Amino acid sequence: MSLATMDGAISEEQRSPSAQVSIRNVTKVFPGKKGFFNKLTGKASSNFTAIEEISMEIEPNTFVTIIGPSGCGKSTLLNMIAGLMPITGGDILLNGEPITGPGPDRGMVFQNYALMPWMTVAENIRFAVETVDPKISAKRRDRIIKEHIQLVGLTGAEKKHPHELSGGMRQRVGIARALAINPQILLMDEPFGALDALTRGFLQDEIERIWEQQRKTVIMITHSIEEALLLSDRIVMMTRGPAARVDEILEIPFPRPRNRETIEQYPAYSGLKAEMERHLFRETRAVEEARIGGKK
Repeated sequence: MSLATMDGAISEEQRSPSAQVSIRNVTKVFPGKKGFFNKLTGKASSNFTAIEEISMEIEPNTFVTIIGPSGCGKSTLLNMIAGLMPITGGDILLNGEPITGPGPDRGMVFQNYALMPWMTVAENIRFAVETVDPKISAKRRDRIIKEHIQLVGLTGAEKKHPHELSGGMRQRVGIARALAINPQILLMDEPFGALDALTRGFLQDEIERIWEQQRKTVIMITHSIEEALLLSDRIVMMTRGPAARVDEILEIPFPRPRNRETIEQYPAYSGLKAEMERHLFRETRAVEEARIGGKK
């Protein structure tokens, strides 16, 4: 991943010809409420710049996590990469082509699972596969469904509905569904945020295992420093919003496969963790001070 320059832009020398995802000077502005009714009630608001001039390059088969204080635009950036939200300024390119909307080349895993409650595990995955390829043969479709249920360790739960599953099992269905369409990029928006600590740790190990098998490019949002250090090749640290930017991109040197029980033994671990803690503390403290002072 190429680092952004101080003003957020990437120079021609820094641009990687092998980049799979290129984020170039991306800005997102949400328009304020300025209608007639808002003016009458005194609730008209100014435009809100969520992120400003963000640039980075992501090579294939890398695992990238994005961290930053709450409200810094992490999910906004991920949604724009997914094509779920328009870009106000700049460009996001996938293999050199602008992203203009959702596509099967990007699979999304949401924090709240987003499963069809009336469908079984197999039917949820089947729906995704058939949506991407309506003409797929039944034999190939069923093979893909079976393989991905096995991949996430849910063999035997094929006919269960979401309400019959634990939170961790539901998220495994979401991961299987996203991977079953064979995307180039896997996007994960705090996929373990709603889970208890033990289940979260188990799924982190599962993601590490699955990534080792498939080596997809992954872009994941997390608030967990330990999670980022366990899973990432690179960690993007964002500043507080509004007008959030990329503060620094950390290279994670630990060899793979990784083990949560031994990763802390690497000499660089404590230094990287301390640097991330300082960043998050500084940016979060600034957010709280602005709120107390009534600043926007």
